[in-house]
Amino acid sequence: MNIEVLTDQQDCQADVLIVGLSRQAAETTGWGNIEKRFEGRLNGWIENGLSDEVKALTEYPALTGEISRVLFIGLGERKELTEDTLRTAFGLAGQHLKKKKAVRAAIHIDSFTSETITADNVAYLATEGIRMGSYQYSGLKTNAEEGVFPEEAVLLTSADAEETAAAALIGSVFADAVNEARTLVNMPANVLTAVRMAAYAEELADEYGFETEILGKQEMEERGMGAILAVNQGSVEEPRLIVLKYKATEDFSDPLALVGKGITFDTGGYSLKPKDGIVGMKGDMGGAAAVLGAMRIIGELKPKKNVMAVIASTDNMVSGNAFKPDDVITSLSGKTIEILNTDAEGRLVLADAVTYAKQLGASRIVNVATLTGGVIVALGMDKTGALTNDEAFFETFLEAAVETDEFVWRLPLTENDRKRLRKSDVADLNNSPGRDGHMIFGGGFVGEFVGDTPWIHLDIAGTSNAASAHDLGPKGGTGVMVRTLAMLVEQLAETEE
Repeated sequence: MNIEVLTDQQDCQADVLIVGLSRQAAETTGWGNIEKRFEGRLNGWIENGLSDEVKALTEYPALTGEISRVLFIGLGERKELTEDTLRTAFGLAGQHLKKKKAVRAAIHIDSFTSETITADNVAYLATEGIRMGSYQYSGLKTNAEEGVFPEEAVLLTSADAEETAAAALIGSVFADAVNEARTLVNMPANVLTAVRMAAYAEELADEYGFETEILGKQEMEERGMGAILAVNQGSVEEPRLIVLKYKATEDFSDPLALVGKGITFDTGGYSLKPKDGIVGMKGDMGGAAAVLGAMRIIGELKPKKNVMAVIASTDNMVSGNAFKPDDVITSLSGKTIEILNTDAEGRLVLADAVTYAKQLGASRIVNVATLTGGVIVALGMDKTGALTNDEAFFETFLEAAVETDEFVWRLPLTENDRKRLRKSDVADLNNSPGRDGHMIFGGGFVGEFVGDTPWIHLDIAGTSNAASAHDLGPKGGTGVMVRTLAMLVEQLAETEE
């Protein structure tokens, strides 16, 4: 995205100028310059019913030679304005710009500021919200119109130009990474196989200089990754274990591991999903998409924190070779697992993935997965569920989630839950103790392979996909947790300096 910063008194060529309108509009910094730009028509527009209701959009022809249209965004009471309201308002503006195919948009930054929201906050939220809001996935349609609008942004402000431009660039980096994660989730499973996901990860590594390790089926067999291999047994597609390393220091000390579930399609195996439940299972790699999106932000912003991404990727199919209920498998850790439910496969691939992350030296682990329907029953579709074994680490993570406004709610993991996971007559663990507390058992199972390593489990089964269009984008993949994972890395880098 090309970004230009001008003072709000300079001439500006744009398809549309975006202006914030509050009930205290006349008190806004630079409001007099906006009035001058429209040669006295502004007061007439306001008197004729221009809405200042929160997130109301009103467009007028600008009737100037330099700007085609002006889009007003209602902000309500300025003192009540929050960053989240502003982000989602810009998301709606992005959808409007997409419909209008606006290539070059100007944003009057100072008309959106408040006592608590600075010009650089607005610049960040504007590019992030607009580019997320204007996202569209056309898939394999012929004559599809792709692209995110606008391609160019002009920021009109009296604030420091360099700081404003830097904040806007970071916002666009975050949004573009979210949009790429959305595209991965939206891709059909016959297109995005485990092999193709590994190829995408290698392309990302080439772009940003990440160190890579890609394990195929043979390498997994040599290392004893029995959990991933069991899930892959019924498939004709090769599995992949993907490792990316972002090295902020030469010795790669104290790395944070971001571990993603990459099930490219989940039939449920012999514990077969019903016909209504199986549709949409191409998105069962939302955790992997979130990790890859976060790595793109990390590659762009280069924080001073070592990070590794570990993604276990395969599909879960039914065939004469597929693993079955009552099977006992041996994981990479050496722990044996009794299979009670072949549809509880995500926790199996994550078990080997977090074990491998520990073998590679991970000092902290965050795993993210579309793991259970139980999290939807417990929390609904708009909340990510979490478990942890480390209070301080989780508090730091929660600060990042609040910053990005991605709602996360922690559930308890008790010793009684662990006992139920360890209940088996034939193995160390069972993979499905019951439907009650399903989200806790799913995440708790992964925790059995983490040990004392500080760990956070994120279940995004409800939040990774939107059933309908929303303020920040269309139906389909949401790219949830991309921004929070990247923000966590930024915060760890700052606190450890």
